[in-house]
Amino acid sequence: MPSDRQLCALSISQMNICGMNRNRVLPEAQANNVKKILPRPLSRVNGWSPPLHSFQAISWTTCLAMSIATFGIFIPFLPTSWKHAAYFVSFVLVMGGLSIFHLIVHLITTTIDPADTNVRLKKDYSEPVPIFDRSKHAHVIQNQYCHLCEVTVSKKAKHCSSCNKCVSGFDHHCKWLNNCVGSRNYRFFFSSVASAVVTLLGMMVILLYIFIQYFVNPEELRTDPKYKGISSKNIWLLFLPLWPVPVKTPVVVSIAVVVFLLAIASFVLLGHLLVFHFYLIAKNLSTFDYMMKTRFQKNSHSAEKKDPSVRKKGTSSQEKSNNSSWSQTSPRVEPQKFLLSSLSQQSDVCFIAPAPKITPQ
Repeated sequence: MPSDRQLCALSISQMNICGMNRNRVLPEAQANNVKKILPRPLSRVNGWSPPLHSFQAISWTTCLAMSIATFGIFIPFLPTSWKHAAYFVSFVLVMGGLSIFHLIVHLITTTIDPADTNVRLKKDYSEPVPIFDRSKHAHVIQNQYCHLCEVTVSKKAKHCSSCNKCVSGFDHHCKWLNNCVGSRNYRFFFSSVASAVVTLLGMMVILLYIFIQYFVNPEELRTDPKYKGISSKNIWLLFLPLWPVPVKTPVVVSIAVVVFLLAIASFVLLGHLLVFHFYLIAKNLSTFDYMMKTRFQKNSHSAEKKDPSVRKKGTSSQEKSNNSSWSQTSPRVEPQKFLLSSLSQQSDVCFIAPAPKITPQ
């Protein structure tokens, strides 16, 4: 017979075991069989709706830092005794005007709700989006009716799963803006990119001039009257003429190099994006149409590689129909299921979209 002490220890251990089992996470084998009930997602109004994207913080921080460095540090280095002072004043005013213009159109692009007209008229953004049931409907949008937004939408509207709504004239979903780009805000988006490219070009011109003068004639960068009281040539004044901050030469050079590299990287990326959208405008295509066309061509080439006999079956007639079908009318694309989730290095699309199947003309 066990003693009273052993019985007491056994009862305490059983209590601890019960307590551990009560709080312990389910084993992996059992957890896989448990269906998690997630809350239905809400539609996002614009780029300021949660959840905010980390790319937004990166873009705003970079833009703010480069603007402060350019207008607070580098432009005051420019000589005030230029013979053509009018050109200097005009250049500074243009730089400032472009920066303000870029800020305004960037804010407008982020703030505008790009949803389809019927979605904006009916949509209650505080209500969750219904869960799409593929057992009832084969596609999200059928006959221009969205089963998630529960409204009739325009022909070129697409349902973006990132924003959880149908976007009128859908072009792409931009993570840097945290908003969709559609027919309602495309012009502001294009103006934002174009103004950013021109502003970055001006920044690089200023920095190149400062670098050249620093190695050729540094005194040309120290023409401000506040330098008269500074005897050391290793001391530079930042944020002239309002709040002069004395720093040593390595600090100024380091800031200039970092800003110049950021300007080059941003100019290359945004310049590539601007040229790409110039191409799309010339071809009368949206980014979505371009990606669909590219995907269709890749699928066709892969099918030809797997089955060479496909190439022999009327290649010329197929090419003519393909080229004509992608000219201007994207509504000829019939829906099939797949998920398209990436656009380019600058912007991304994530939506339930139709796979291309060209109908005969």
